[in-house]
Amino acid sequence: MSSPEILTALHESADPARALHSAHYFKTGRGQYGEGDVFIGVSVPQVREIARTYKSLPPAEILELLVSPEHEVRLCALIILVNRFKRARTDVERSELFALYLSSVRDGYVNNWDLIDTSAPTFGEYLLPDTDRRSLLMELAQSTSLWERRLSIMFTFAFIRAGEYDDALALAEYHLEDEQDLIHKACGWMLREIGNRDVKVLRTFLSKHAAVMPRTELRYAIEKLDEDERQAWLSAKLNAKLTAQLSQEQLY
Repeated sequence: MSSPEILTALHESADPARALHSAHYFKTGRGQYGEGDVFIGVSVPQVREIARTYKSLPPAEILELLVSPEHEVRLCALIILVNRFKRARTDVERSELFALYLSSVRDGYVNNWDLIDTSAPTFGEYLLPDTDRRSLLMELAQSTSLWERRLSIMFTFAFIRAGEYDDALALAEYHLEDEQDLIHKACGWMLREIGNRDVKVLRTFLSKHAAVMPRTELRYAIEKLDEDERQAWLSAKLNAKLTAQLSQEQLY
């Protein structure tokens, strides 16, 4: 098994029409968040099937794929890396795989929301047992990199699955003023996952922050609540906005 074999398999599945659609969908135009990314047009199920075939690829060859300019090649590498992490039997091996993953994010190769979301919920498990490791979350949250900031909140999916919500809630609060919609969506998603498990915790967060939450984040967070409650939370934000406008008008 080798990285050139994977490249061959991926290119044999490439579809130029799909590549054009993906380039548009993942915002690769000038000034967009995925600017310059290259797609060859391989579907996610096809990428996953190829990743399963080459699941024992060694880390050195995974890294060769992770630095590819082609999006689907990097996605395939991440899926293989995630699966190796799941099968790792020692903390030393898990630590090495996590380090490879984190460096790939920081070096700019894990650089779109699908790449983050495919991998972060699994690698977040590495941070769970160790309080010191969790300090990485805030370090990432304070980054100027959109993808490091998204990684900070998506890591906490592993915590939420383990019934631990404090880190996700703290990061959702920290990111309230982030300017990027992709951060709002990720935070809203994690809040919704918390609500799926303990709606009281979600409601407590909303009672403090719904009025100032970005609308996209609020909509994601309340998506699974019943219609009446969703409208109540949306109204709370609308009423707060109207109140702020009236107060501003009174200054003139």
